[in-house]
Amino acid sequence: MIRLIGYLFGLACVLFFGVAAAVAVYLNGVSKDLPDYAVLASYAPPVTTRIHAGNGALMAEYARERRLFLPIQAIPDRVKAAFLSAEDKNFYNHPGVDLTGLARAMVNNIQNIGSGRRPEGASTITQQVAKNFLLSSDQTIDRKVKEAILSFRIEQAYSKDKILELYLNEIFFGMNAYGIAGAALTYFDKSVTELTVAEAAYLASLPKGPANYHPFRRPEAALERRNWVIDRMVENGYVSKPDGEEAKAQPLGVTPRRNGSYLFASEFFSEEVRRQIIERYGDKALYEGGLSVRTSLDPTLQAYARRALQDGLINYDERRGFHGPVSTIDVSHEWGAQLAKIPALADVPEWKLAVVLGADKSGVDIGIRPQIEASGKVGGDRQTGRIEAENMRWAYRSAKGDRKTAKSPDGALSPGDVVYVEQIGGDNSGNYRLRQPPKVQGALVAMDPHTGRVLALVGGFSYAQSEFNRATQAKRQPGSSFKPFVYAAALDNGYTPASVIMDAPIEIVSGGQVWRPENYGGGSAGPSTLRLGIEKSRNLMTVRLANDMGMNLVAEYAERFGIYDKMLPLLSMSLGSGETTVLRMVSAYSVLANGGKQIKPSLIDRIQDRYGKTIFRHEERGCDNCNAGGWQNQDEPTIVDNREQVLDPMTAYQITSMMQGVVQRGTAAGKIKLDGRDVAGKTGTTNDEKDAWFVGYTPDLVAGLYIGFDTPAPLGRGGTGGSLSAPIFNEFMQQAMKESPPTKFIVPEGMSLIPVNRKTGMRAMEGEPDTIVEAFKPGTGPADSFNVIGMEGTVDPDEIMRTSPQANQAVTSGAGGLF
Repeated sequence: MIRLIGYLFGLACVLFFGVAAAVAVYLNGVSKDLPDYAVLASYAPPVTTRIHAGNGALMAEYARERRLFLPIQAIPDRVKAAFLSAEDKNFYNHPGVDLTGLARAMVNNIQNIGSGRRPEGASTITQQVAKNFLLSSDQTIDRKVKEAILSFRIEQAYSKDKILELYLNEIFFGMNAYGIAGAALTYFDKSVTELTVAEAAYLASLPKGPANYHPFRRPEAALERRNWVIDRMVENGYVSKPDGEEAKAQPLGVTPRRNGSYLFASEFFSEEVRRQIIERYGDKALYEGGLSVRTSLDPTLQAYARRALQDGLINYDERRGFHGPVSTIDVSHEWGAQLAKIPALADVPEWKLAVVLGADKSGVDIGIRPQIEASGKVGGDRQTGRIEAENMRWAYRSAKGDRKTAKSPDGALSPGDVVYVEQIGGDNSGNYRLRQPPKVQGALVAMDPHTGRVLALVGGFSYAQSEFNRATQAKRQPGSSFKPFVYAAALDNGYTPASVIMDAPIEIVSGGQVWRPENYGGGSAGPSTLRLGIEKSRNLMTVRLANDMGMNLVAEYAERFGIYDKMLPLLSMSLGSGETTVLRMVSAYSVLANGGKQIKPSLIDRIQDRYGKTIFRHEERGCDNCNAGGWQNQDEPTIVDNREQVLDPMTAYQITSMMQGVVQRGTAAGKIKLDGRDVAGKTGTTNDEKDAWFVGYTPDLVAGLYIGFDTPAPLGRGGTGGSLSAPIFNEFMQQAMKESPPTKFIVPEGMSLIPVNRKTGMRAMEGEPDTIVEAFKPGTGPADSFNVIGMEGTVDPDEIMRTSPQANQAVTSGAGGLF
């Protein structure tokens, strides 16, 4: 018996050592292919890039995986407790593999054989880190063994808090949310620190299977799983029983955060920033780099710009009649669900879609589009309202070109027509006005002329209607708004505001072709000063001036101001027939407004990488002594402005003064009303009135815009920059300037202010009527004789004598040099 026992013991030992050797060989073979867990020390996951306005408000987020990295110290204890209770309650006690949990899982798996249930894995948080970061998700024994080995090694190399930090920042929660910070924003639109016990428990239930516990598709399963996690939190002592019961009584409360732009009216701006970041750093940096981008956007000015442009586009569009309903549905039965399927302009919240339920001669009864809940269901009671006749009279006329007109609301709209409406008279009034998205489009840009920071940018009526950014992407003819740069070139090269140019018909022959430019509205004024030429926007004078200087000089100045990269030196280009963008035009006017200093327009102030290091800064001016440790009687630090002087400051003031005349007496007279403020600007109207421009500025703000159809077409009679665009500029500037004190344009030191005759440009005699004070550079002044540029073969000198007493006096008194 003893020999038998010894034999069996020996056999058992042989078997044990044989199995142990086999296991050792197997583990050695598996261990050879293990990935290097040292990469966890340099964990840098794809992180969301966030775009902020100038005041820090979040504008937009861009990511392939919506993740924000949070250090473990920033994650509240209740959130950590929820995940430990749901996934690994012994996390802080086991060495990487929970043997107790593993044994329990094995017993349960044996009991569940044939039940069809998925086998339990008993994976610890450390094992999940090993799998998520270093291994595949294959359900094999080899993978589980590798996972266990790596878990032991990870536990030896990293602290428990570091492992939990990796886990909470990496796991997938569904709805394209990765990491606990991204999940809190995605599901509850709040930060991790604001999560309640119930919310933290629901998020902790998701890693097991986000699709199985979807808040809208499987709400019952989601609620059951959340409550199970809350019970585990109570059981493990993280939450008291009363608090646990209170948390279980709460609804899921999921309120998904919307994608895209988060700041009202910032869509065009943030999209342009997105394009610039991709152009500068590539799309991987944008969607995975976790950049923090601070832009120059002023949210208040952006809202003003949006409203002003929209008002102008709507006013123009409604004057031309009704385009017809957006769609038509059947209102004989449930209309709410049908109406809810029609997409609305999400970025025009003032407007709502509505369906006509009935129409008569006094008005239209409407049903308002119901709200769409996060689950996709049509919610709420059916809301109705009414459009009275006086709030839709503009729609009696058809804008389709068929000349159809109606005499009452029931002739313009019929039951089933889907239209846009805007509520008037208070939230509960039930009264609405008829609206329609305009066919005409436009763009508006506002800029700080001293820094080039773009403060507001609107690229069209609605980003939801069209994503095309007309402020930066639309190449349009600036028309007469280009003329100030022709005149600036002249003033910089020997001419003065009092120089006289002939305003009369002219023919230009080139290559066998004859070009006969005309003034807007026809006619001509004879000899006129440069000031009058720009105030009245005289085409014939501008062509003569450009011809006298040479178009090569004009092209040089246009390129210097950044209006064009390369301008053809053709005379027609002097009238703004080239194509450029609103942003470029506003940037060029900013040079005039800031005394001739070059500026670089920028939508981005600063970009930081995921570690907070600044990798781009728009501000290039230096300040050598700004970081002194203390004051030692040294001079105050000054910012060194090393920007290029592209225009003489005196010239900049002269052209500014002339454009003040555009506002006071010229093509924009009566359209700009900024009481007590200096304002300069220029209208622009292209051939056949296809584009209407206005660009202008005060000492501290420049703004410019155009109106026109995307496919250029005539705007109609009176569609000029003065009548269409100047009022929009005025509306924007009135709002933008209402909180700031009035400022004046500063006359550069050394300039002489001399009264001259408006017509002749000669020094005015005391008491002489029709005079104006002009600014002259040192060494220049009013002409002693009446000299006219471009006189040859255009007008009878005797006619000048009859129409200009001052010129007649100059000649008869022997002043000499008339022509």
